[in-house]
Order: sequence, then C-alpha cells, then structure tokens
Amino acid sequence: MSIPDGVVPPKPSQVCKLEKFLYGLKQASRQWNAKLTNELFSLGYIQSSADHSLFTKQNHGSFTALLVYVDDMVLTGNDMNEIQHVKGHLDNLFCIKDLGPLRFFLGFEIARSQRGIVLNQRKYTIELLSDGGLTGAKPVSTPMEATIRLSQNQGEPCHEPAAYRRLVGRLLYLTNTRPDISFAVQQLSQFVAHPMKPHFDAAMRVLKYLKGSPGKGIFFPSQNSLNLSGFADADWATCPDTRKSTTGFCVFIGSSLISWKSKKQSTVSRSSAEAEYRALATLTCEMQWLTYLLHDLHIPISGPAMIYCDNQAAVHLAHNPTFHERRLDCHVTREKIIQGLIHLLPISTKQQLADTFTKALNPAPFQEFLSKLGLYDIHLPT
Repeated sequence: MSIPDGVVPPKPSQVCKLEKFLYGLKQASRQWNAKLTNELFSLGYIQSSADHSLFTKQNHGSFTALLVYVDDMVLTGNDMNEIQHVKGHLDNLFCIKDLGPLRFFLGFEIARSQRGIVLNQRKYTIELLSDGGLTGAKPVSTPMEATIRLSQNQGEPCHEPAAYRRLVGRLLYLTNTRPDISFAVQQLSQFVAHPMKPHFDAAMRVLKYLKGSPGKGIFFPSQNSLNLSGFADADWATCPDTRKSTTGFCVFIGSSLISWKSKKQSTVSRSSAEAEYRALATLTCEMQWLTYLLHDLHIPISGPAMIYCDNQAAVHLAHNPTFHERRLDCHVTREKIIQGLIHLLPISTKQQLADTFTKALNPAPFQEFLSKLGLYDIHLPT
C-alpha cells in the first residue's frame, strides 16, 4: 500500500494493522461470507448442503428462504414478519439497501402475472447487440447452421481474439436464461485459446439470432405439478478434432424447465450406446442434486423422476443386472433405478427434447423443440 500524504512513514520494522478487511483483497470475500453466515445462523437459518449460498428457515408452518450472491441477496417466504425481522437485523449490522419486490437481479429481469413468472435478460441482450454493432442486423432463425462443423485449424486466424473471448464469455452468462443458444455457445467456447475467422463468424450468427427475440426467457407457470422429469441425449464422436461426444440434457419440474446442459464428454466413447449411457449418468447425478436441493426447500417430490432416452441399447444397459463393466459411470444410473430415485423410459428421437443441446438443428424442428422447452417472449406483439 502507498502511504497517504501527510502520514509519517513508518520505520522498516513497523507494519500496518487492518481494522477491517479492505474490499478487493483475497481474504475479504471469505471473511464477509463467514460474517454473514454466522449472523444467519444466529437467526435460526440452516445452510443448504446442496447449495451453500441458500439459507432456509421453517418455523410453525412459516418458511423463509434467503439466497446470497456475494453482497446481493434475494429474500422470499410466506411470513412477512420474519422477512421484515431479517431485513431489519441485517440493516443494523451492514446498512443494507432494500430494493423492494424482485424485478431485476444480476442482469436477470423478473416479470410477474397471475399466469406465472418470466425470467429473461432482455437489457443484457440489447447491450450485447449494441456492443457488437448488430442492432440493425437482419435476424436469423437458428443460432447455428445445421451443416456447419467447427474445428481448431479452420480458416484464417481471427484478427481480434480478445473481442472473441469477451463475446463468448458474455454469451456464456446469457445461457442462464437462454437454453436455445447453449449448444452454439458450447461449441464456440472450445476455441477461445486460438479463435479463427469461421469461429468469429459463427459467434456473430448467434448475435443475429438473438436480434430476432432479445426478450425471450423461461416461463414458470403459477399452476404446476411437482414431478421431476428429464431428457438425456448424446451426439456420438461429433468433435472433428478429438472425436469426443457431446452430452445434452434438460430437466423439468412439471412443465417448467429448471436445468439444462450442453457439454463435450471428457473421454472418447467407443460406441453410440456408451456415449448415451454417459449422458444418462450425467443426468442422473443432476437429478440426485436437484432432489437434495428441493428437500432443503421443503418441496415434496412424489414418485421417482422420469428420465427419457432415445437409445434402446443404453436403456437395456441400465436395466441389465449382469453387466460387469468396471467404470463407475456405468453403474450410477442402475443404482438410482434400484433405489427408486429415477425411472428410465424409452422415447422416440422425434420427441427427444435434449437434441437441442447436442446438435445444430434445422429451423422447423428447432422451433418445435423451443416451444416444448417453455421459452416465452412477453415483449413480442400479440
């Protein structure tokens, strides 16, 4: 630290003692989180073991949940007295600012009605288009061409690699409410180390797709069941550089989409059945985690979670009790079936919603799958 003007320089043997942790130091965030956690514990809150940023409190029929992201908090529940008590206690300690009902949080916009809640990032998307100079561009129907196959040594080097990395990073944050661009962004994020011109052009196409509906988001209806269901799929050996497969899955609670992923598998699968089974294992672990999280939120789940797969070999493999493969991921799905956590069912390829997260689709099937995923744009004219 530089010595402020007017302060007598200390001797070489003297040091400065911090009365409080300075914002920006490595230990500051850890000390802040420890202080906040201890205060919430003193109020009777319990920290979720599935998500350490979630704190819940249940007392005589009332329930309160508090979600923390660094120094931003979301507080909800059915007991207004408890909510006011928590806000007053935290205000006395940290001098917080109450922003009222949740409408905007970390770039997420929340719109409520009697039908339900819509979560989108419209302002963030418009800023993204403005920074890319595509506010007047002609929109396209899909985020990625169905016939394109990106590779590492394709085309000429990108003239602005820093701009490409910055754009991909911002698109990754946008996938929190836009599952329709998850596969395209997953493909683009593989080339941030050495981007080429075709990679930059593909990123620009994602922006042109966003231009068509910047306000699209996820719709959570007010009337909904509490049944978990998921779709798992894999595209075998599609990476032209590593021959690795792509895992894709999506999870619903009732008709609401709550979790999804598009990711390249860590190892090379020797068959399509092996690739599909690895995708099933990934979805099974996600279902297990969601079950723990819903339990901490005191949300009862009736019956096992339904998992749908369009590969008959992978389905038979999960139900085969005499299969003796030694890899752990080949046993996790079967163990959860035996425990009653999940129920595995076959489904036709035309009804496999996880296809959106494993491959680039043509406009017609892409739009059909998006309607089933529950994406909604409240800013479009009726």
